[in-house]
Amino acid sequence: MQKPSVAELRPVVHPPGVKDRRSGEHWAGRLYMRELSLRIDRHLVNTRVTPNQVTYVMTLAAVLAAPALLVPGIAGAVLGVVMVQLYLLFDCVDGELARWKKQYSLGGVYLDRVAAYLCDAAVLVGFGLRAADLWGSGRIDWLWAFLGTLAALGAVMIKAETDLVGVARHQHGLPPVKEAASEPRSSGMALARRAAAALKFHRLVLGIEASLLILVAAILDAVRDDLFFSRLAVAVLAGIAMLQTLLHLVSILASSRLK
Repeated sequence: MQKPSVAELRPVVHPPGVKDRRSGEHWAGRLYMRELSLRIDRHLVNTRVTPNQVTYVMTLAAVLAAPALLVPGIAGAVLGVVMVQLYLLFDCVDGELARWKKQYSLGGVYLDRVAAYLCDAAVLVGFGLRAADLWGSGRIDWLWAFLGTLAALGAVMIKAETDLVGVARHQHGLPPVKEAASEPRSSGMALARRAAAALKFHRLVLGIEASLLILVAAILDAVRDDLFFSRLAVAVLAGIAMLQTLLHLVSILASSRLK
């Protein structure tokens, strides 16, 4: 069977709204990955590969980010970025394949969310272990591993806080939350939310942004010949994760999402 062209795939796998989702589409997807995924799609749509199988590969790539970061030096940071980019690529492909083949399942949605949790956690835990200098000649400093794990816990909690809104509404027989309901009822809280969204510092604890920060820190560490910048970044990410966990919870409670 002839492979469909990118032009034939695009209107089916990228229906209106896919790239414009405010909270459901990553900037990297809009910027470049959705175009790359289309080139992969055309080789898969006529095969027996299922969307869920792609999701399993995506999950594996996410988990492998942690051991990749344990490779010393810039090479490990590059490997971490590669694993996260593969995760993002397959995250695009599985949904696009499902739209083309019309193979939808709740299991696929569930697995997709599990992979998202694992990606953030793997990157941050791996970063903490990297900063602890597991393979160095000196004493392993477990403080940095703890801070990396703390950052991972915060990143997972932020996602859980969002997902639990849907759980709470479902258990009370309410429909899924609308985008407008995410706006805080208080004008002061709304202003603070817009300021945080403009600064986007909270995005640093997401796997994609964190992996790029790790690469920058690794390059700076190579110049200094130590782990100063990696350890500084781990501490900053742990602080951001803990602060954002609290602020996100307050934002949800102050909005109409639980009304």
